[in-house]
Amino acid sequence: MFIFIFLSVLNLYVSGCWGGCAEVDSLTEAVEGEGFLLGCISCKRREEVKAEAVVDWFFRPSAQENYSHIFQYDHPTALSPDPVFAGRVEWRGTLDPDIQIGAIFISNLTANDSGTYRCRFQRTLFLNLYNHEDVIEKRVELQVVAEAQRELTAVVAEILMYVLIVVLQLWLILVLLYCYKKISAEQEAREDRKALKAQTKLLDPDEDCDGIKTE
Repeated sequence: MFIFIFLSVLNLYVSGCWGGCAEVDSLTEAVEGEGFLLGCISCKRREEVKAEAVVDWFFRPSAQENYSHIFQYDHPTALSPDPVFAGRVEWRGTLDPDIQIGAIFISNLTANDSGTYRCRFQRTLFLNLYNHEDVIEKRVELQVVAEAQRELTAVVAEILMYVLIVVLQLWLILVLLYCYKKISAEQEAREDRKALKAQTKLLDPDEDCDGIKTE
């Protein structure tokens, strides 16, 4: 869920600053008793054209065939006509008539919330000569589970992270040992040079006890 939130925020930032838009698929697994962000992004083909959009969400339980209308956002009005979802659905999409992100947040999920969610954009493009109506629909297959199931990629990433930490610690230990040995060797060499210099000075026949050279 955090990945989609991040990408949605990034999409808003890009749309506002550079006129770009990136469509990101929604996540499909939620945990019972928690909230979930249903993602739905529909980008305009021409950013310079003014437009307005209305977003509707529909839900079909896994064991049924018919959809029920659970949410509508027509800026700035949000409606939740289905009593099952009333008070549980929040708008998390674009806060502007020109909607490109139609995400909603559903709280207090239960197993009965598993099924197919359909997002529908009804967009009006205000062209120079006429207005063009466009309808885009997307579906999200949501599965509500009792406990979060970790994806294989997440497990592998965590294992690699721990392996990397261990490798870095071993590398740091080796670097410290190398530096310690190098400093010790330099210190011993320095002491040896001092001892050799002192010994050479004592054995120099050209100097007497007072440090005056004799001829």
